[in-house]
Amino acid sequence: MPAASTILMVRPAAFGFNEETVANNYFQHNPDISKEEVQQKALSEFDAMVEKLRSNGMDVVVINDTAEPPKPSAIFPNNWLSTSPEGKLFVYPMYAPGRRLEKRDEVLKMLAKDFVVKDVQDWSEFEAEERFLEGTGSMVMDHGNRLIYAAISERTNLSVLEKFAAANGYQAIVFLAADKQSRPVYHTNVVMTLGENFCVLCEEAIEEEWELIAVRQLLESTHHTIIPITKEQMHQFAGNMLEVKNKKGENILVLSQNAFNSLRKEQREMLEAYARLLPVAVPTIEQVEGGSVRCMMAEVFLERR
Repeated sequence: MPAASTILMVRPAAFGFNEETVANNYFQHNPDISKEEVQQKALSEFDAMVEKLRSNGMDVVVINDTAEPPKPSAIFPNNWLSTSPEGKLFVYPMYAPGRRLEKRDEVLKMLAKDFVVKDVQDWSEFEAEERFLEGTGSMVMDHGNRLIYAAISERTNLSVLEKFAAANGYQAIVFLAADKQSRPVYHTNVVMTLGENFCVLCEEAIEEEWELIAVRQLLESTHHTIIPITKEQMHQFAGNMLEVKNKKGENILVLSQNAFNSLRKEQREMLEAYARLLPVAVPTIEQVEGGSVRCMMAEVFLERR
């Protein structure tokens, strides 16, 4: 399954520490600087990332967040929105009530105007039942092999996941993933990155041996080389990368500078066999919102009109 060559990103208007999401995102830390400073730093990190992606031949669609109502986590559109190579557009049920405001009709209309959308599925109704499935945060999707890898958590509900998989012809592979303090990891895309031919996987996080064996067997049977990372590296967002394709057809692995710095030489070399590494510095975004570069990019697999 080829990597996406178009990425959608949301430029933040009110980035900040989200009190609602900290309940189960243990990667978040309250900063000791003013709200205005946090927003300014996040904005400059965001703009530098867009510039870096574009200068490396990526097609980046930037949507401006609206200042009102304030949406501190809007910089992570991949949780409420995703697309598939068959031309489907999905909208997801979100855990934090405040984050549900990120779902904007004008974004969906813009996508439908510029790209070929054959089907729109809105799964938001499960919010009323307190059951959530946060897009490609919750699900690491292998479109080519019709597989979804998912770590079950408060934000990734098993029954909604199974309904979603069945409705779209995928098989769900579920497991539990734990952080350094043995607490559930809030999103699957912090634990693993799936490239075309490789998978960065925090094997230490999957504590049940039979679950780890099942995940590894599937990855190997679908010809993905596993590149293991430690829990320590996972906490530096080394599992939160995204492989993309630029206009020249070159595979690029976007990762944060913190993630890059945490990798050992042999891990970098293994990754470089599959893609060119493109580190991007987003320290404020990582610290304050507990997400990294993967969360900032929603892949657009749709065909341009």
